[in-house]
Amino acid sequence: MTTILHNPAAAEVSDIDRSARCSLSFLIFSALGWLVAGGVLALLNLIQVHTPSFLADCAWFSYGRLQALQETALFYGWTVNAGLAVGLWLLIRLGGAPIRGANYVGVGAVFWNLGLTLGLVGIAAGEMTSFSLLQLPSHIQPLMLVAFAACGAPGVLAWTGRRAESTYATQWYVVAALFLFPWFFSVAQVMLLFAPVRGVLQNAVAAWYGQNLLSIFLAPLAIAVLYYIVPKIKGQVLPTYDFAIYGFWSLVLFGSWTGGRHLIGGPVPAWIPTIAIAAAALLLFHHIIVALNLRGVFSTEGNVVLKFAAAGFAGYLLTGIGDAVFAMRGPAVVTHFTFFQQAQLQLALASFTLIVFAGLYYLVPRLFGAAWPSAGLVRAHYLASLLGFVVLVASLAIAGWRQGVALNNAELSFVAIATQTRPWLQVATAAQALLVLGNLALLVHFVRILLSKPKAESAAQFHQPQALEASAS
Repeated sequence: MTTILHNPAAAEVSDIDRSARCSLSFLIFSALGWLVAGGVLALLNLIQVHTPSFLADCAWFSYGRLQALQETALFYGWTVNAGLAVGLWLLIRLGGAPIRGANYVGVGAVFWNLGLTLGLVGIAAGEMTSFSLLQLPSHIQPLMLVAFAACGAPGVLAWTGRRAESTYATQWYVVAALFLFPWFFSVAQVMLLFAPVRGVLQNAVAAWYGQNLLSIFLAPLAIAVLYYIVPKIKGQVLPTYDFAIYGFWSLVLFGSWTGGRHLIGGPVPAWIPTIAIAAAALLLFHHIIVALNLRGVFSTEGNVVLKFAAAGFAGYLLTGIGDAVFAMRGPAVVTHFTFFQQAQLQLALASFTLIVFAGLYYLVPRLFGAAWPSAGLVRAHYLASLLGFVVLVASLAIAGWRQGVALNNAELSFVAIATQTRPWLQVATAAQALLVLGNLALLVHFVRILLSKPKAESAAQFHQPQALEASAS
């Protein structure tokens, strides 16, 4: 792909890349496999929403279990594997030394994905928990925690053993994600599963955990990718970079407090959703700072990596604005307990996914020393991802808004409400099918580059030193 490879900010293949090739390849392959599997499960789940008779006689694929299966596969299969792969590569690149403890990554990745597989079987068999985004059977979750710690340890070693004392925004965000995930994952396990708190406190803890997964794990990893690849590709220092530290700390401080917005109107103390509403508004400060730093990403100049990054970053900013607006009690009267909340969740997942796609398209050629085999597949994947996510989020949002308005009308029956939302859910189903096809194309493309031997002329394009390795990373 000439738009990716012939670039003044192309990085060299080095011992750093070779040292992590095997372990990161396994993480990426696992991530893409779960992305396709989770997409298929999400497709089946959407079909059941507007056609309840679909798979109604199969207990393993009833609606409640399919919903848990697709969420678990996408968030713990796709996002964690891909986030770890991209995050570890960024840390060792900026650390300036080959990866230490690569075997820990391999072993941890094997047990993480083994535990996830067993957990999905448990969910299908009816052993899931009742907490959204934490449905894995309780006996599987400690294994997942230890496996994640093993995968993250080399990242910590890359941070502590870096060759330069100065650090960069990319490193802050990745290290924060690696440290914070085990913290809130273990706290949620204790407070919800092994020594559960009582009554409505369970709802508060579950909402806190779900928001943490999005705001202080997935979001930092996505932003880390942008802070690295934007100056690399554009060949220039980020504007107002000195303010990046304020954007980082505002995300860490306020991101964890916004989960209570899902409890508006629920049987919880009024101060919990009130604090969440205020935190969602304060979190806009983070989005403003990051937008000032990364506004150059929207000047794509035909580069497909920047196109993915720009689309994902636009979704990230829209997610922050939407969370702040629809956390207010007025709009929440309409959007609460509707498909609109699913649209917000899908928007957050879409922004992370598109940004990580940009990261994968940037790092994989540098990991293997070979260009992506087909420029056409890359363009097809971009179009399928962009169109699929836009249509999916928009259709779910429209369906949710109409559903919320209708639910507030006592004269309308549930059958009439379902009739109003059904066409939009069918559109969402078509969009999800398009996403599955696009992600399958990426998986096939990655397998091709995994099995191919790099050509001498392709590998040579990555041997030029990187002028911006330290100054703007």
